[in-house]
Amino acid sequence: MKSLFTKLKLIWTERDIREKVLTVFGIMLLYRLFAAVPLPGVNKVILDQLINTNQFFGFLNIFSGGGISTLSLVMMGVGPYITGSIIMQLLTVMYKPLKDMYHEEGQAGRNKFNKISRFITLPIAALQAFGLLTLLQRQQVLMSTGTFDFVTQMILIIAGCYIALWLGERISESGIGSGVSLIIFAGIVSSMPSRIKTFFAEYSLVQLPTYIAYILIALLLIGLVVYITEAERKVPVVYTRQTRGGSSYGDVSSHIPFRLNQAGVMPVIFAVSLLLFPQLLGNYLTTATNVNLHASGKAILDFLNNPWWYGSIYFVLVVVFTYFYTAITVEPHTMAENLHKNGAFIPGVRPGEHTEQYIGTMVSRITLVGALFLGFIAIIPTIIQGVTGITSIGIGGTSILIVVSVVIDLAKKLDALVSTRQYE
Repeated sequence: MKSLFTKLKLIWTERDIREKVLTVFGIMLLYRLFAAVPLPGVNKVILDQLINTNQFFGFLNIFSGGGISTLSLVMMGVGPYITGSIIMQLLTVMYKPLKDMYHEEGQAGRNKFNKISRFITLPIAALQAFGLLTLLQRQQVLMSTGTFDFVTQMILIIAGCYIALWLGERISESGIGSGVSLIIFAGIVSSMPSRIKTFFAEYSLVQLPTYIAYILIALLLIGLVVYITEAERKVPVVYTRQTRGGSSYGDVSSHIPFRLNQAGVMPVIFAVSLLLFPQLLGNYLTTATNVNLHASGKAILDFLNNPWWYGSIYFVLVVVFTYFYTAITVEPHTMAENLHKNGAFIPGVRPGEHTEQYIGTMVSRITLVGALFLGFIAIIPTIIQGVTGITSIGIGGTSILIVVSVVIDLAKKLDALVSTRQYE
């Protein structure tokens, strides 16, 4: 406890750490101000009903950082950029120059990669803005306007998307957490007061045991998320003895840590972003006057509103994206080469191809456990809500994963900065 207070004191007394923390806080506050500025002509009553009863608008509100709850300038948040990033990372599998740019060219290559992702964001944001505005007008959430006003609103929303992206990048540059994750985190936290208010408004003493059981399960899930996030497999490594400048050293034992959840919360964000597209399409088609289009939209929504089908698709997407993201971030071939160049080896494993195969097999096995856990956490709150019927205060597995992962990452980044200062 004393160490904790010492670190907290150091965060505030060290000027550079304090400035970084205050900068991140200021940027998040600025984003919340943008999220509070609504577009003109919003019917707040219908909007609140849609967010509370429509799964699509509920998810969209989370990933817009709470911007959809007011139909604000940043109502799409960083969603289009996340979709663009998914497309770019999928292309790295199919197009080798992109893969080399991301992995071989260092930070300069990743900067070019991110620049292309920002360009791809523009058409995606335009398409989503058009579909969302049309849907909101047909749902009578937004006042129907002329073509000029519609185009102006589209431009404002696209600009808001890039404002959110720019603010997120400024947070990432501070070195304290991921900007995209923190913006989504802010949206989840900002929705909690209204959820608590709804909970007390619908509270019933008869359901008290159910509420207690639900809270205990939620706490258990949070504990499991923390445990899996922190769990890692340590692979022993031995550095052989070397002689340089007349000095002999080596035979040093160390280890390489492989996290059980190497991909973090990104697979969940990717999966939800992908699921938003068919939901947007279905909601859009149900407002069409054409009978066939209306029937197609209703069929899509009926399919997605089935908790078993939706949960199954969600689960599979999370597992697939966990493997995909891990494959991008962990390259056994590169790791085996680096070990060989540094005169290191894994005990009982031959250098070169055998080391690459060993690392690949080991990563695949631990990724399976992490992927299944992420998928399970993502869908279990939906199952619990379906059984208990409590929806007023239940935050979804997606929200739990994002909140817990962001808090852990933030704590680690701050702890690293503080430890560096203490060492100096």
